[in-house]
Amino acid sequence: MAEGVQHFDVVVIGSGAGGGTVAHALAGTEARVLLLERGQMLPQEAENWDPAAVWQQQRYRPDETWLDRSGREFRPFVHYVVGGNTKFWGAVLYRLRADDFDPVEHADGVSPGWPIDYATLAPWYDRAEALYQVHGDPQDDPTEPDRGPYPYPPVQHEARIGRLVGRLREQGLHPSYLPLGLRDPGLPGGCILCSTCNSFPCRIRAKSDSDTMCVEPALEADNLTLWTGARAERLVTGADGRRVEAVDVDLGGERVRVHASTVVLAAGAVNSAALLLRSASDRHPDGLGNSSGLVGRNYMAHLSTMMEAFHPWEVNPTVFQKTVGINDFYRAGNGYDYPLGQIQSQGRAHGAIVQAVMPALPRWASNAWVARGVDWLALSEDLPRPSNRVLVQADGRIRVDYTPNNLRPHRMLVGEVARMMRRAGFWTVVRHSFKVQNTTHQCGTLVFGHDPGTSVLDPFCRSHDVENLFVVDASFFPSSAAVNPGLTIIAQALRVADHLKTNDLDLSAERAR
Repeated sequence: MAEGVQHFDVVVIGSGAGGGTVAHALAGTEARVLLLERGQMLPQEAENWDPAAVWQQQRYRPDETWLDRSGREFRPFVHYVVGGNTKFWGAVLYRLRADDFDPVEHADGVSPGWPIDYATLAPWYDRAEALYQVHGDPQDDPTEPDRGPYPYPPVQHEARIGRLVGRLREQGLHPSYLPLGLRDPGLPGGCILCSTCNSFPCRIRAKSDSDTMCVEPALEADNLTLWTGARAERLVTGADGRRVEAVDVDLGGERVRVHASTVVLAAGAVNSAALLLRSASDRHPDGLGNSSGLVGRNYMAHLSTMMEAFHPWEVNPTVFQKTVGINDFYRAGNGYDYPLGQIQSQGRAHGAIVQAVMPALPRWASNAWVARGVDWLALSEDLPRPSNRVLVQADGRIRVDYTPNNLRPHRMLVGEVARMMRRAGFWTVVRHSFKVQNTTHQCGTLVFGHDPGTSVLDPFCRSHDVENLFVVDASFFPSSAAVNPGLTIIAQALRVADHLKTNDLDLSAERAR
């Protein structure tokens, strides 16, 4: 596939929420676009929906370990396939709340403001929701920002969950529909609303992941080329260090140098930072685009705790459980001086998942437990700290030096979930957190802003130091907020793609170089 191809107008590195969306937005233009994905196409097979294959055997996770702050190895929650981590997400696609773009005071400090506001991104949020077929209803959510209706109606609660929503309203809470990216749920040929959505790939391609919604249709255009098994190893600049001239790629074990007029990096907050650090040169001795010293710093990953409310005599017949969001504690108030975070119902747990987390528990006990449970996620914002950072060791291995903060509000939020479930009639609530090894909502390592001294990227995600380098994964986030980052990545990717088409893709000039 690579023979004879040495130059593209745009090289996009990574095919997840950011990279896949940019590739889709540039498909059909006159630009020659190369999309690099280090993994392969994920097969549609029975194991897609097999909890033991996905969780115990970790069939789709790479055989890769990173190091934590103590130098201990851990296996990150990343997936190198076409579509990236979106193949395994729960497709909860929230907009950031309007005040997330402003400085917000938290118990452990101030969450910084963004260089753009909600109104700036709102038109691209609209387009992102339409592109990823987001189903929702803004009526009951007290934090929903100013917006029009969702492009698709909400996924309705199953009967057991509907009754629970009623009990939560009796407690004075405001449960609302989760915004979900699904293709034609409940309709012939669409999503069948199964119990293996959250953390599973969709065997029938009915989940709104980047591969299904963006990459596959974009490949119908003549101007887009996809290379799989293509790992970007280094970005190579010209003598003055101002432009990326080429990308060195390991293509199935063969080194290929691809010349590029514009490079869009979207490998994930950890891997994008690591690639820039590995691309150090005489002009960029501390890593490419790192004059600020911030490449890899301010790493954030949401404080998250999985919880299951249990009743020994009440079997839960629900199949598709992930339809409820609770944002009553998202802002200060309700008896708290600071924001606590967000609560959402989760996809059904399976006995094999419980055993993957607690191997000593017998299978029968795991199955009996989850059959009587309702699953929840408590999600809180952690704050950017320069000491929380991604490093590349001398041996090339990635190290994530991360210490969570804002822990007290998260404990309070977990307590609120436990109380609301006990008031709703459940006997007990168990909880589990992946703590420092949680990399599912990684962000913040290449922060964007106006000042080159305090940010790596400008408000259109262009490197301050390298004029033809853009980054469109969650690296650019100045703060993590407390909702899933996926839709914001997609919206900003669409905004950046529009900016590229209007301002940067002067193809006559590029091809004359």
